[in-house]
Amino acid sequence: MAEEKTSLNFIEHIIEEDLANGLSNDTLRFRFPPEPNGYLHIGHAASICLNFGLGERYNAPVNLRFDDTNPAKEEQEYVDAIKKDIKWLGFKWANERYSSDYFEQLYSWAIKLIKEGKAYVDEQSSEEIRQQKGTPTSAGTDSPYRNRTIEENLSLFEKMKNGEFDEGACVLRAKIDMSHNNMHMRDPIMYRVLKKSHHRTGDDWCIYPMYDWTHGESDYIEQISHSICTLEFKSHRELYDWYLDQVVENDKLRPKQREFARRNLSYTVMSKRKLLQLVENGTVNGWDDPRMPTISGLRRRGYTPESIRNFSDVSGISKRDNVTDVALLEFCIKDHLNKTAPRVLAVLDPIKVVITNYPEDKEELLDANYNDYAEGFGSRNVPFSREIYIEKEDFREEANKKFFRLKLGKEVRLKNAYIIKAESCLKDENGNITEIHCTYDEDSLSGSGTEASKRKVKGTLHWVSVKHAVESEVRVYDRLFSDEAPDNHKDKDFMEFVNPNSLEIITAFVEPSLASAKKGDKFQFQRKGYFCVDDDSSEQKLVFNRTVPLRDSWTKKE
Repeated sequence: MAEEKTSLNFIEHIIEEDLANGLSNDTLRFRFPPEPNGYLHIGHAASICLNFGLGERYNAPVNLRFDDTNPAKEEQEYVDAIKKDIKWLGFKWANERYSSDYFEQLYSWAIKLIKEGKAYVDEQSSEEIRQQKGTPTSAGTDSPYRNRTIEENLSLFEKMKNGEFDEGACVLRAKIDMSHNNMHMRDPIMYRVLKKSHHRTGDDWCIYPMYDWTHGESDYIEQISHSICTLEFKSHRELYDWYLDQVVENDKLRPKQREFARRNLSYTVMSKRKLLQLVENGTVNGWDDPRMPTISGLRRRGYTPESIRNFSDVSGISKRDNVTDVALLEFCIKDHLNKTAPRVLAVLDPIKVVITNYPEDKEELLDANYNDYAEGFGSRNVPFSREIYIEKEDFREEANKKFFRLKLGKEVRLKNAYIIKAESCLKDENGNITEIHCTYDEDSLSGSGTEASKRKVKGTLHWVSVKHAVESEVRVYDRLFSDEAPDNHKDKDFMEFVNPNSLEIITAFVEPSLASAKKGDKFQFQRKGYFCVDDDSSEQKLVFNRTVPLRDSWTKKE
């Protein structure tokens, strides 16, 4: 058995109970079965962390199986992206499998069902089949083709396989019970005609198995012990078991399907169809746009594997659908970057400060720690000169006693540097402040040990030297939707809730040490938030993405 831990989720309780009832630990095997029809998102991360986490906990293999049964929507691009995401999260799969690996076996089993009188070819239209299935409270009616002979069904199914029928002309259905109280058991479709080239099998097949027929049988072939699915498949479990009843020869190798609630996140959408719509209509710049809830988008925005795995842990595994507040995800990344990201100086909305009593030709390098509150980060030299940039919001001509930043006649400390005092300011013809004039206390250098350096002032500001600052593009990302549940409005389209201010591109100035930053490097811009170097960066132009602000700016809005 696995090592004990303080608490188990209900899936682990099921596994522990199975082990206690005689299931061998050696037969435990799990799988993660994504369909390669889009990029994985934060909801899929819950399933990834659960299945691969079970593998780690029980020292059991976990297969990565691509559910590639719909060539109309699936692409190799998505296969590659999914593999990249799983590796980035820090997981390894035991075997890489594809549902298409089993097309021949699934076809043979379908022939078996036809020969046993348990499947038939139906030539009704999809609409006729839908109407004929009845409702949850009223029984369905039999298809006029339900009682075809076995020989006729075998012949028609072979013709389907040979491409002699057009798409939509016919399907293969299981013959179960058209009055069953579970709609999924009312003669479900097993195969349909799709004359599309498959990304792995090419044009070898023009009939493709449906998910329900493929899922359990693939689990059985791979000897999966526990098939963990999301909650919407709970009503499919009876069909999952019925299909297995038709092929399982060894009950000891029979997989067990169990369900957990999918992870929904506030202020976003999780439907791959809707995410694809955002990509195709240009609302976002691709699947890896940092506003997207995709794993690739979160990675580009600056999220770390550790933060996503921690988010999955603290969110837990539930039996009921719920919405997780995006603030929890933001907390997890802030918590991790607070421990790992070096703190640097960057000014996002600059205004010039001239230190009038600082010599014009003087420059000095000041020693600055990357993190004053933790060991192991080291330090770097930051240049200081007569002219610096500070944030516009950090200066006011007049302010009340609660404003502890720079104001006329008052002092503040510059981070790792000197204490300065605002003496005057210049304005343009519209009354906007364009420049601030200050004086500095030359004996107040941080860490110099002088009495002046120990002087206490209430405000500390970040800054960069004008002469040495590196101009950079900063992409300030906000939530993509302004509504907590954008796809939960029956009378409105989710696109109506797209936040028009989800991206602001600004020109900022950063300290010169960042000129050598590499793509993906992460930093805390002091007092402003966490940022990472975007993939668009080059030697000629630094581009940063805001991962998350230090404070939740939405708290005030809401």
